Amino acid sequence: MARAFKDLSEREVLALAISQEENDGRIYSDLAEKFRVDFPATSKIFKGMQDEESEHRQLLIDRYRERFGEHIPLIRREDVKGFTKRRPVWMQSTLRVEAARKLAESMEMEAQRYYETAAKRSTDAATRKLLGDLAETERKHAELADSLERASLDEATRTVEADAQKRIFILQVVQPGLAGLMDGSVSTLAPLFAAAFATHNTWDTFRVGLAASIGAGISMGFAEALSDDGTLSGRGRPFARGVVCGLMTTIGGIGHTLPYLLPNFHIATSVAVGVVAIELGVISYIRYRFMDTPLLSAAFQVIVGGVLVFITGIVIGSS
Repeated sequence: MARAFKDLSEREVLALAISQEENDGRIYSDLAEKFRVDFPATSKIFKGMQDEESEHRQLLIDRYRERFGEHIPLIRREDVKGFTKRRPVWMQSTLRVEAARKLAESMEMEAQRYYETAAKRSTDAATRKLLGDLAETERKHAELADSLERASLDEATRTVEADAQKRIFILQVVQPGLAGLMDGSVSTLAPLFAAAFATHNTWDTFRVGLAASIGAGISMGFAEALSDDGTLSGRGRPFARGVVCGLMTTIGGIGHTLPYLLPNFHIATSVAVGVVAIELGVISYIRYRFMDTPLLSAAFQVIVGGVLVFITGIVIGSS
């Protein structure tokens, strides 16, 4: 069971501070390594913060030895009530640069509050001064991070890192999502409109469209997740890509299926056709916005494919 901070002895307070500095240093080391390839300048910032934590830890160890000897008990943050829970960096495969910087800011604020509280409880003048100095250092650490960022991230570097972040976003989110949306919006047209013109029954058509959309979503989700493990391609976790692709496939098919909840066949079909036009327009814009495809070229490719599938469904359903 975790203990309250107020119940810790001064020896335990120092031991916990040492453990904290070591833990924070390792987090900064993990962040530096995580961003080393795609964001080298940001990696340098976290490496500088890791070095600062190492200096703090050594100061605390020296003071602890002077007062309590060589043995330092292992007291971790999870052993004491009041600390925020942090997910390990290695478990956050999609951690973005800005989120990592926010994490660092919260770590420094928590460390500052800890040292301020610990300093008030200390009965030893030298220890109280050290803790107070560390609290002030942690307060200024954000300024250090800013100065490191200014020194490391010039305009050209910021542009490079922004491009890298965009590339990762496209690989891990946009591409699987776009593939799913295109498949769901286009491939379900034929069975939906074939059922519509074969039966002229909106409820039966809705059920066919619903089944086609969900079935296509499951199929595309598995296909995307099993396509590669992301290790070499940099496309991220297979499960996340599969979920994105599967959901967007289902959404793409559901869009023009929902109008068939309307009881009037002609009205439902007219609305469905309008929804299809909107879907194809959205797909064309996404290809233009994220895939660097000229807008007219993207629209032509998507619309021609969609119209051909649409006509196929009508012809088969009307025959």
